[in-house]
Amino acid sequence: MATDYDAPRKTEDDSNESIEALKARVPDNLSGSVDVEDADNPSSFDLPGADLSNVELDVVVLPAQDDEFTCMSCFLVKHRSQIDHEDASGPICRDCAA
Repeated sequence: MATDYDAPRKTEDDSNESIEALKARVPDNLSGSVDVEDADNPSSFDLPGADLSNVELDVVVLPAQDDEFTCMSCFLVKHRSQIDHEDASGPICRDCAA
């Protein structure tokens, strides 16, 4: 006999239990408390559209290696094994040629 694992599992206890009984099972330390340390630390997340003009980033840019090429269609640096063909503009990768 096949069992439908996607079907909701309801028992008599689930349907008869009141909301007050469910609230009683939840510990009080989880109800509506805010972690003050996280609220005081806005650098832990960035909001979309935030002004980041004063943030400095250290980025190390490596030159293209001997076994790499830049696709002239998507402008990504890829390994030579992914070259499909070269046309007048330069090498084209397999992803762009497909």
